[in-house]
Amino acid sequence: MTPVGIGVIGLGRMGRVYALHTARQIDGAALVAAADPDPVVRAQFSAQLPNVQMLADYRDLLALPQVEGVIIASPTSTHRDVAIHAARAGKAIFCEKPIALTLTATDEVIAAAEQAGVLFQVGFMRRFDRGYVEAKRKIDAGVIGDPVTIRSVGRDPHRTSLEFANPAVSGGLIVDMAIHDFDCIRWLMSDDIRRVYAESAALVYPELLGVGDVDTALITTRFRHGGLGNIEVSRTAAYGYDIRCEVIGPKGTIEIGYLRETPITVLTREGVTHDVVPHFPQRFGPAYTAQIEHFVDCLLHDRPPAVAPADARAALQACLAATLSQQEGRVVEISEIS
Repeated sequence: MTPVGIGVIGLGRMGRVYALHTARQIDGAALVAAADPDPVVRAQFSAQLPNVQMLADYRDLLALPQVEGVIIASPTSTHRDVAIHAARAGKAIFCEKPIALTLTATDEVIAAAEQAGVLFQVGFMRRFDRGYVEAKRKIDAGVIGDPVTIRSVGRDPHRTSLEFANPAVSGGLIVDMAIHDFDCIRWLMSDDIRRVYAESAALVYPELLGVGDVDTALITTRFRHGGLGNIEVSRTAAYGYDIRCEVIGPKGTIEIGYLRETPITVLTREGVTHDVVPHFPQRFGPAYTAQIEHFVDCLLHDRPPAVAPADARAALQACLAATLSQQEGRVVEISEIS
């Protein structure tokens, strides 16, 4: 079978992860081109993968007939325009979360993809992580009964740049980070979120307030069928990258995630120690590969993706409701965000 030609748009932190995984680990795919406006970034990446065509303008990449699908990993604020251009060019789309920073822009992208009839998958890698996948299987099998509460924790080891933290660029802490948690709790609970209440602060990095962001947020949710949820996101975990989830049902509890990176414990008279997962490439590397494998498989066999644009829209809607709650200090119904 001829490999699917893939192009990557944006060679920042996530773009490089996707590009290298596609080039080296995805059966059935060939990374044929990458686009980034920064000549230094292009030169650095070209040195790693000299056979990949490097372009400054993503529109030139979209014009290449050998590119059948694109991975959009450009800055969040550009996703809307890039995705619409990709859809109109007839390219299958894998887009990093969120699709856009507003629901209106998100709906415009979804409409463009539907009108063009192109495959559209969104980057929620936790849905492809072995732990989350197995937890979902056990929940659906009734191992803990119908889940009633869920808690999702996402802690980064340090803050992002102030430029990226600006909500006009990233959407802010809740949109940038908690969108993964909102997607997961909807998926694991098999239910939509009815309302949210958020508290937030800049407890470790007060300079974030200067760009309109925070470093910590706690969000309480109620689901449409009565279940309760809690999300904690922060950029203050100096000890490492800490991603966990706990789902509670009447027959038991499922805990997802781990903190120790390697199965080694050191015991000395000074104490007992072990290492910690440093960041997302180490924790979710296989999941990033698996979701691109899924994208390519869907493209090869004309199948709909497991993560649909509607899932990304629902997660963003919850994030925007939580952000409004954060700003106004009140409970916000999801229906208020449209």
